[in-house]
Amino acid sequence: MVSQVGTVPVPAPPADGPDALLITASELLAWRRRLLALGGEASALDWLLDLGGGLRWSQLQALWCHPEAEVRLQRSLEGLEALWRRHLDSHEPLQYLVGRCPWRDLELPVAPGVLIPRQETELLVDLALSLWPSGRPQARWADLGTGSGCLAIALARSLPASRGFAVEASPEALAQAGANLGRWELQDRVSLLAGDWWQPLAPWWGALDLVVSNPPYIPSATLLELEPVVREHEPRLALDGGPDGLAAIRSIVAGSLRGLAPSGLLLLEHHHDQSEAVGELLLAAGLERLAVHSDLEGLPRFASGWRPVG
Repeated sequence: MVSQVGTVPVPAPPADGPDALLITASELLAWRRRLLALGGEASALDWLLDLGGGLRWSQLQALWCHPEAEVRLQRSLEGLEALWRRHLDSHEPLQYLVGRCPWRDLELPVAPGVLIPRQETELLVDLALSLWPSGRPQARWADLGTGSGCLAIALARSLPASRGFAVEASPEALAQAGANLGRWELQDRVSLLAGDWWQPLAPWWGALDLVVSNPPYIPSATLLELEPVVREHEPRLALDGGPDGLAAIRSIVAGSLRGLAPSGLLLLEHHHDQSEAVGELLLAAGLERLAVHSDLEGLPRFASGWRPVG
């Protein structure tokens, strides 16, 4: 639903709750300038206005030309300012503070203890769908280290005749993934399994047609160099890939021949400087038709390999 206020269309909030606010564009823009003077990136504050206040970026841009327009926000300026100051003071991710993260065509609920889905990981879904033979719609697939469940949800929605498994070792992430699967009514087609990598999938070893994973791949020493918003708040379990960043990837690749079905596909995300090392692991494991795939910036970010038929 869209309401027309002044000359600028803005989305009507789902309900006029106690924190909803109607203000002029000039008042909102003055508030925005004041908060940016406190610090932080303009793009981050605009994101907060979008996800926290219900004002899309394109609508915010239109306000510059229509300072007299009135805008209805889904949250008060005081409430938004409190979130912004908390973000500046403690480096808490805005996604945690708002409780949602845009990803592909979804707004995924996220919370502390759960890795925030990244934009580049969206390509992992596109790669899986482009590589997977269209004649096998009833595939069995697995997402190792599902986190928020973003990959599992996207695959299940794109492959409605398939059967999926989402594996996760973190109790917090497992609970979030379960809630997110329920939000999109996918709990009957995607089974949540607690544990590390291939181990919970033992009953289906040798029968998995597609396995995807965005495992931890940051070298332990490099974690200290990450931005505080990541280093101090996102779960180390989902980031720390061991001394060389490849500990989880080694485990996943090592179990691939046992876990995949004949002609099954393994698709991994990795750090942009790990492509050669990951390729060597896939080759040593006996996978074939190996390939490197680039991310949105043209950097090698994904690796794929297939279990031989024989």
